[in-house]
Amino acid sequence: MIEKRQFYIDGKWIDSSGGTALDVIDPSTEEACATIVLGTTADTDKAVAAAKAAFASWSATEPSERLALVKRILEIYQRRADDMAAAISLEMGAPIDLARTSQVGAGTWHIQNFIDAFEEFEFVRPAGNRSPQSMVAYEPVGVAALITPWNWPMNQVALKVIPALLAGCTMVLKPSEIAPLSSMLFAEIVDEAGAPAGVFNLVNGDGLGVGTRLSTHPDVDMVSFTGSTRAGIAITKAAADSLKKVCLELGGKGANLVFADAGAKAVERGVKHVFNNSGQSCNAPTRMLVERPFYDEAVEIARQVAEATQVASAHQAGPHIGPVVSATQFEKIQELISSGIEEGARLVAGGPGRPSDLNRGYFVRPTVFADVVPGMRIEKEEIFGPVLSILPFDSEDEAVSIANDTQYGLTNYVQTGDDGRANRLARRLRAGMVEMNGKSRGPQAFFGGVKASGRAREGGHWGIEEFLDAKAISGWTA
Repeated sequence: MIEKRQFYIDGKWIDSSGGTALDVIDPSTEEACATIVLGTTADTDKAVAAAKAAFASWSATEPSERLALVKRILEIYQRRADDMAAAISLEMGAPIDLARTSQVGAGTWHIQNFIDAFEEFEFVRPAGNRSPQSMVAYEPVGVAALITPWNWPMNQVALKVIPALLAGCTMVLKPSEIAPLSSMLFAEIVDEAGAPAGVFNLVNGDGLGVGTRLSTHPDVDMVSFTGSTRAGIAITKAAADSLKKVCLELGGKGANLVFADAGAKAVERGVKHVFNNSGQSCNAPTRMLVERPFYDEAVEIARQVAEATQVASAHQAGPHIGPVVSATQFEKIQELISSGIEEGARLVAGGPGRPSDLNRGYFVRPTVFADVVPGMRIEKEEIFGPVLSILPFDSEDEAVSIANDTQYGLTNYVQTGDDGRANRLARRLRAGMVEMNGKSRGPQAFFGGVKASGRAREGGHWGIEEFLDAKAISGWTA
C-alpha cells in the first residue's frame, strides 16, 4: 500500500492539520492501492497564504527566469516518465501502454508547446495602429486555484500549472481525490526543478471541502477548473461573491457528422476515438450522425470495431482499453446503457455488464447503439464511457440541427470528401472546436468550448493569457 498522506505547501511536504484518510482504489482490481488525506480548511488556508506571500516576488521575476524553471520541469518530467505512467495507470485505469504514450505524452506535448509560445510572448504590446502611444500590458492575475480531474491527469495539470507559472501567478493545485498520485509526483518534479517556496502548492481534498474553500477564499484571485458542468456551475456560484476570475473547461457530447463520401476509415476512426481511454474524454465524438445512404454500412463497421476492441487490466501490456475509474462511474454508465435499451435504441454491440471474461474491476463492454432518436438519454447526456450512439440524417440542415441541439458545445467533427461542405459546416456547428477529417488541432490552437462546456481557452498563448489581466496604458513613450 502506497502512503501519500502529506501536502506540498510553501516548498515543503507537511502533515495535514487533521484531515481524514481516503483510500485510492485501483479500478482494475477494485482494491485499495494507496492512502491519501483529504485536506481541511486550515490546510487550504495555509496553502493559499503561502501562495499569496510568494506572489510579489514571483510576479516580478524576469520572464527568462520563469521559462528556465519550466524547461527544468520538462527535463525532469521526461526523466520520470515511467514513474508517471505507472501512477496514472494505477490510479485511474489507463492501460500501461496508453499511459506511457498518450497520458504522459499529453503532459510533455503541452509543456513544450507552452515553452514555444512563451518564447514569442510579448507582455507589453501596442494597442493598435491607430493608437501609437497606447500600449497593453499583460500582468499576472494573482493567486490561482487549479482544480483538475481524474480522466487525463497530466494533460490538465500541464494545461494549468505551466501557463500559471509562466504568467507569474502563484497557485494551489487540488487534483482529483480519485486519482491524486500522478499530481503528487508532479509536485516532486516541481520541487526538484527548484520552484521558489510558495509558488506551487498542492492540497488533496474533495470538491465540497478543499474545492469549495478555494472557490470562496478571499485571497484566491482566479479559479481554473476542469470537470463536470454541474461542478462548474457550483464553482461559479461559489466564486461570485469575491468576484474571482473563473475559467471552466467542462463536459461535452460531441457530434461526428459522417457523410456518404467519407469512407469506412472515417467511421472506424470515430468509433476508436469514442472508446479511447475507455470513453473517458470530454471531447469524445459520442454521437455519430451518418448520412442515410451510408448509414447501414457505417453501423456494421461500428459493430465490427466494437467487437474487435479488447478489454483488459490496466496493468497488462497491449492496445486494449482498461476499466473506467470508479464504481460510481461504472454504475452511471450501466444505468445509461439500460436506458438506451428501454427507450428503444437498437443495441448493435456490447451492452450491460462486464465483458464475460472479467468478473472484477470496473470494466465496461464497448457498446454501440444504432437507430438512436434525438432526445433519448444516451443522445443527450454525457455518458463518459465506451458507448456510441448512431443516428441517421438526410441533409446538411438536419445534421446541423441535431448536432447543435445540446447544452454542450465542446468539440464537433466533420467527415466528408467535399472541402466546401467541410468548411461550411465548421462555421455552422456551435462548438469551441471543430475537427475535420481526422486532422488534429495544431500546437498553436486552443482547447475549449462554448455553452455548458465552459469557455476556457487552454493551450499555447491562449492558455498563458488566461492567467493574465490586460492593462491599457496611454502616453507610453518608447
